[in-house]
Amino acid sequence: MASQPTASIVIPTRDRPEYLGVTLASVMPQARTADVEVLVVDDGVDAETARVAQLHGARLLRAPASGANAARNAGLTAAAGDLIVLIDDDVEAPPGWLAAMLRGAAQTPDRDVFGGPIRARLEGGLRSCGREQPPITTLDRGPEDRDVDVVWGANMAVRRRAWELVGPFDETIVGRGEEEDWQWRYAARGGHVRYLAAAGLDHRRSRADSTIWRLSLAAYGLGRTARRYDVRRGRAPRLAAELRTLAGCVWHIGRRRCLNGVVLTAHSAGRVREAVADRAREAVRFLPGPSSRSAPGPGS
Repeated sequence: MASQPTASIVIPTRDRPEYLGVTLASVMPQARTADVEVLVVDDGVDAETARVAQLHGARLLRAPASGANAARNAGLTAAAGDLIVLIDDDVEAPPGWLAAMLRGAAQTPDRDVFGGPIRARLEGGLRSCGREQPPITTLDRGPEDRDVDVVWGANMAVRRRAWELVGPFDETIVGRGEEEDWQWRYAARGGHVRYLAAAGLDHRRSRADSTIWRLSLAAYGLGRTARRYDVRRGRAPRLAAELRTLAGCVWHIGRRRCLNGVVLTAHSAGRVREAVADRAREAVRFLPGPSSRSAPGPGS
């Protein structure tokens, strides 16, 4: 009988075998050394994904529904380890990453959710003034281990007892807020999230995906989902505030000659697009219905 793995790594993926190959090449040697199983959860249609998973020795699962949270739930259900490490399919984990995650979890048995630094790596380069954050997800909570409010699903670990306590990730949330929503529910039950400073990895964008056009398209979509999540939590700014932010992003491009400002503008434009849609829905909602209109008079 096969022995129980010390932990499990779950990697949601969808039609990005090139990215997945880099991720697995960096993760699998560490997993084998630590006796950790690796599960790739696929909700795409590209047959190359299965070949890449098999080539690197990872176990492949089919997600029952689309979306990162559906894949996470499927992976957590199937995982054999007590500690389940969630990463994205577009990361590269340096040697020592997994050991630091496992060590941090072992040293803090009174914590059930962990996360580490996420560093941006744009392989095509992007001219930036340096005043703004990179245009892809990052996390840096300092050089010391400490409790934090949230960490990101690109580099996050969960003990099974926490997942069983809180329940599955909400599969209706897509994009921004996917893992944040679960962590707020965890915190509401008295849980604490632990940041492990040594368990850092790189969040990649290939040369082809580091162009202004590709980054801006992704930022626009993320802006839309970020606004939807803010509405869901009741903290969405008014349309006027979103428009002011958009104007500030446009000003930043001209004032700083910063190409990152183009991506920020796309993100803000996505938020404005959703805010306008919210306003339109509210207007329709308050239109008078047929019962409130005066009945036609004779001969009308």
